[in-house]
Amino acid sequence: MSLLTRIGFMVLLAVTLTNSAFARDEVPAAAAQGLVSFASDEGLARLARSAAKVDFPVLANQFEAQTNSIFCGPTTAAIVLNAVRVRSAGLPRDHSRLRAEDLRNITDGYDPVIARFTQDNVINPGPKTRAQVMGDLMTINGKKLRDFGYQARQFEAMLKANAVRTRLVIVDDKMPEETIRIDLVENLKRRGDYVAVNYLRSAAGQEGGGHISPLGAYDAESDSFLVLDVNPDNTGWVWMPAATLIKGMRTFDKFENRGYIQVESR
Repeated sequence: MSLLTRIGFMVLLAVTLTNSAFARDEVPAAAAQGLVSFASDEGLARLARSAAKVDFPVLANQFEAQTNSIFCGPTTAAIVLNAVRVRSAGLPRDHSRLRAEDLRNITDGYDPVIARFTQDNVINPGPKTRAQVMGDLMTINGKKLRDFGYQARQFEAMLKANAVRTRLVIVDDKMPEETIRIDLVENLKRRGDYVAVNYLRSAAGQEGGGHISPLGAYDAESDSFLVLDVNPDNTGWVWMPAATLIKGMRTFDKFENRGYIQVESR
């Protein structure tokens, strides 16, 4: 083989390998991780055949989207708290959403605000202030830092402050995948308690960082969980393979791994 022929062959091989690499890179991360949109035919079929979905109708009835990119925690908390304590006495009334002119024609003594948890008022009883959630400096483990949003343990503390019983599970490197799957599935089969997951989006085939959302169902046939994503502008509700979700939770936040929180009434 002549030198010129060998050079031509090497160039052709390089082009072929490069094109192949580009083709692999063009496969969407979501598809590579097996994520399936809830709104698709397959997504709806999974819900229809699911045997672990008692939480879904209640959460769907209370669902709302987060109002800013940092409020996935407060939004998830509002949805779950309203599901747990729906129509119970003593629910807070968030008057911050009313304007002065809204009350101009309201009869004295009448309060038009519906008693329920909102993304704003769930923060108030918790140990982390709204300013700190939005990045104000705070001290954690003796260090001054900006800690946007909620870490798993902070999220649990906020839920507890709103008068519910919780159980936090930090998904460390030693926890078996099957143990986590069984725990989550059993929760989704029981009435009256709910589960929220804290995972790293980029580890689960999505764009972004740490995220919190409720789980709505589990489909055994596809071994996937329905994540009721509170940021519909990002991904929307999505079926996520159990292994992918656990991989996303088994990631390190500032001081410990992420995980999940089970919530029920006191």
